[in-house]
Amino acid sequence: MNKTLSNFILIVFLSALFINCANRGRPEGGPKDEDPPVIIKSIPENYSTNFSGDEIKVYFDEYVKIKDLQKQLIISPPMKTQPDVTPLGGASKYITIKIYDTLQPNTTYAFNFGNSITDNNEGNPYPYYRYVFSTGDYIDSLKVKGNIVDALKTQPETFISVALFEVDSTFNDSIVYKETPRYITNTLDSLTTFSIENIKAGKYMLMALKDNNGDNKFQQKTDQIAFYKDFIEVPTDSLFTLKLFSEVLDFNATRPRLISGEKIAFGYEGDYKDMVIDILSETPPEFEYRITKDKTTDSLNYWYKPRLEIDSLLFKVTHPTLEKDFTVRISEQKRDSLRIDVSPSGNIRYDEPVKIIGNTPFVNIDTSKITLMDKDSTQIDFTTEFDTITNTYAFNFKKKEDDAYKMQILPEAFIDFFDNTNDTLNYSFSTKKASDYGDVRFTCVNVEYPIIIQLTDKKGDVQFEQFVEDSEPVDFFNLNPSTYYIRVIHDTNGNGKYDPGSYLKKRQPERVSHFKEIEIRAGWSEFERLQFTSK
Repeated sequence: MNKTLSNFILIVFLSALFINCANRGRPEGGPKDEDPPVIIKSIPENYSTNFSGDEIKVYFDEYVKIKDLQKQLIISPPMKTQPDVTPLGGASKYITIKIYDTLQPNTTYAFNFGNSITDNNEGNPYPYYRYVFSTGDYIDSLKVKGNIVDALKTQPETFISVALFEVDSTFNDSIVYKETPRYITNTLDSLTTFSIENIKAGKYMLMALKDNNGDNKFQQKTDQIAFYKDFIEVPTDSLFTLKLFSEVLDFNATRPRLISGEKIAFGYEGDYKDMVIDILSETPPEFEYRITKDKTTDSLNYWYKPRLEIDSLLFKVTHPTLEKDFTVRISEQKRDSLRIDVSPSGNIRYDEPVKIIGNTPFVNIDTSKITLMDKDSTQIDFTTEFDTITNTYAFNFKKKEDDAYKMQILPEAFIDFFDNTNDTLNYSFSTKKASDYGDVRFTCVNVEYPIIIQLTDKKGDVQFEQFVEDSEPVDFFNLNPSTYYIRVIHDTNGNGKYDPGSYLKKRQPERVSHFKEIEIRAGWSEFERLQFTSK
């Protein structure tokens, strides 16, 4: 064989060898690994009794990773000092649980890993792995099962903690604010059912939390809560339904502050309706004040005049549940200038008023300087209503379909608290044809009145609602074409609004019924029969 041919054969051989090596470990068309990792052994073994160590190792048949441990790992009973679980951020063929907390005697502990353990390559989870041990002679094996619903919405939040507090000589209602529960589980990211396992026999208070800071304690400002109406006895075969709701915040007044010239913001939590602000400092005879609700924050604005040459003002804030004195530092600042907004803009519904909103308190209106005309230049009569707390004038007038309206407001029609006036303002509105809207009539069967029928959007925000006190058909006219979701509040106390529950008052939220969504089409009238079931 000549030298040239030999070299050619060698090059072909080496090229084939190189290509084969380059492709090794990357087979094309092979089946994707969809199998979760397999546990080979645990030290100590899962479901061990008389546990007295501080370290657990769980071995797998392949490299595994741990992800979302903070959300996924639930330890029952909760530990005050969280254990270290490794590896975090890497891969290993075993995981290690290092315990630092002092374990309670004769207690069954469960580590619920959710879907946090996955294989290293494809991310296949070992689903809902639980490691259980007891510091006593036996494993507690009783369960409490049930489901979570949202008291107002069609679906509850995800990652809901469900807990049991032992009812013994130390139990009191404030325990949910101060102590961690005896047993706990979590619905994780997809389930609305729960199962608290490895429980010992006894009497318990059953509750659930949307626990936003992860401390297993109820924070009224940030958490949703649910609780079963009675204590439960374990063992039990019952399935428990828990209604999750947000409490109305307890009223509290926060420290007020001067935010512009002669304007003090009084912050609050809860419902401001019974909040009273009194000035305690001496004021001149010509002293005046107004109070308005801030549009964007939970605060009441206290406006006063004249300008006072003092360093501070003393106020008292009172409420049926609170009384506080506050000192506000005073300095010379620029006053707010009058600014006027209008709502709506563009299209207006037949039954909708035009609202004129001021940023500084209105003290006078001269309606002779305000004209309203339709598209035929015919002057339209109107009436006004003034809401002092929102600082809003509502203009009510009869509207015709497919019409256009122009409102002109001449200078000095509005005078504010600081004697500022408006410039010339011009606004335009128009109505649609009646055929651009749709209607719906509801008849209710087997329901106790009063109720509130609401039409909401997909997110649950109310678009239209009616308070209903008798069995007459309920009509919603002139609805924009859309898909609406039907929600009915069983208004037990007849106050015309939804009332959530209260944990301390042991009051469950008002019952809410949901019905299939309805499509409203332009020019069509729909008829819906709402069949209610017993509680």
